[in-house]
Amino acid sequence: MSTSAGHLVVRQLEAQGVRRVYSVPGESFLDVLDGLHDSPITTVVARHEAGAGFMALAEARLTGMPGIAMVTRGPGAANAMISVHTAWQDATPLVLFVGLIPVADRGRDSFQEFSLDGWFGTTAKRVIVLDDEHRAAEVVAEAMHAASSGRPGPVVIGLPEDVLVRMTDSGPVPPRPVPASVPGPAAVEELAGRLAAAERPLIVAGGEGWIDAAGDIDAGTALATWAEAAHVPVAADWRAYDAVPHSSAAWSGYLGYYRSDELAERMAEADLLVFVGCGRSDVPSDGYTLGLEASTVVVLPDPNAATHAGRIDQQIVATPASFTTALPASEAARGTRGNTWMDALAAGQRRFATPSPEDPALGVDLSVAFGLLEEKLPANRILAYGAGNATLWGHRYLSHAGPGTLVGPRNGAMGVSVPAAVAASLVHPDRVAVAICGDGDFLMNGQELAVARAQGSAPLVVVVDNGVFATIVQHQEKHYPGRPSGTAMANPEFAALIGTYGGHGEDVHTTADVAAAIDRALEAVTDRRVPALLHLRIDPATMPPSTAAPAQEAGS
Repeated sequence: MSTSAGHLVVRQLEAQGVRRVYSVPGESFLDVLDGLHDSPITTVVARHEAGAGFMALAEARLTGMPGIAMVTRGPGAANAMISVHTAWQDATPLVLFVGLIPVADRGRDSFQEFSLDGWFGTTAKRVIVLDDEHRAAEVVAEAMHAASSGRPGPVVIGLPEDVLVRMTDSGPVPPRPVPASVPGPAAVEELAGRLAAAERPLIVAGGEGWIDAAGDIDAGTALATWAEAAHVPVAADWRAYDAVPHSSAAWSGYLGYYRSDELAERMAEADLLVFVGCGRSDVPSDGYTLGLEASTVVVLPDPNAATHAGRIDQQIVATPASFTTALPASEAARGTRGNTWMDALAAGQRRFATPSPEDPALGVDLSVAFGLLEEKLPANRILAYGAGNATLWGHRYLSHAGPGTLVGPRNGAMGVSVPAAVAASLVHPDRVAVAICGDGDFLMNGQELAVARAQGSAPLVVVVDNGVFATIVQHQEKHYPGRPSGTAMANPEFAALIGTYGGHGEDVHTTADVAAAIDRALEAVTDRRVPALLHLRIDPATMPPSTAAPAQEAGS
């Protein structure tokens, strides 16, 4: 039976198991939109292409399969670029469909014409243009496979509007299986020997591949359980804190910006580093200064280990999920090593994650506020971070129950928090999704709360408001003290703003008001199923908490 290429694109997405597409509609892909009309796939209409891309990014992080975004040519593609860059640097599987001008109009500087490969060729795994209507299904299957295999990342598909309406007798094709290398016995034996010989080993976990689309793989919990028995502490890469559950006796904290000074010292002392799902990049190594001389094992699905810098003594090509199915016996990996080293790192992390009042001159004490959030939020909450200093209290004081509970831009892109939390609430409507952002981050994509209202999503948004771009102010004070420039903001009343989206707002000026405000906000998102917002007003002079843990108590 004949069908249009645009409708075949939709049918192939159905065959791939896609449940949602995030889109800002455009006249360049009308036939795909028409195919979605009768499809079981939910079309989530975003208010900005960056929001659509970040929602798709969140879908990928939380489900283990590529997120799908659809935007139009020219300006739409430009707006979506930030999500592609984030997926590229963060190794997140994403497929972006971009409507294009008709084939006959190419090369004439036509309305909204641009070079798809020229724009995306350096920041996507593949750029494919559908010029043959008969290959519509094949191209989609190819893109989904490329986005997920090896080092995951974004794939961009161009859809010329005249090709989409051409008819074809082709049908959907079987999805391509994604291979996952499993370490062989020799590699496992070698790893066991290295671990058994080490006195101070440290695992650094991160990246993607800790869960699967079916929800029946939890590699993080498996790794943590094994690490406890093998007496190997586990730390997380920057904004990959959900790789392992924080309740584990092996959990030792996170590396990267505003990591614990104690953990950084321990990493420098480690005699064996095992990177699983991530590599030694500039952020977790404090600008390539930590752990460069330690014996190093790298476990990555990318045989080129492109994200790793420096020494490699053993390389294992595997995803986190396939690696954890082949771990050596914990007894063999433990050797004669006791638990003193692991326990010391875990104790240091507990001290670091214990809130200590900061007593700001004005506004809310964020250490107290985030300590209360840790206490009151459900254990299975999903945290969606923006970028900037405002997120650092959340990184330090909020824990994770395991993989699939965090979405955050490891590349530092602002504007991720709100769309990611909106999508998280759609993917997991039975869980509380929390956006944690500064005032600058919120206003980059806060308009996606309109999607929450339209789709029945109910995120909790925590906006830390100091009226400045605090991260930049911090750098200015270091390099140009006393000369603030271009970093001040005038903000709306955020609590009132969410009311216009049908949500519940709390304007919080003092620390004493935080607890009750959290309770009312949680009641709104869980019982009334409406979005809620906590507007935490803080002193503009407030800077991130010290990276030193509170003083160690006697006997601890």
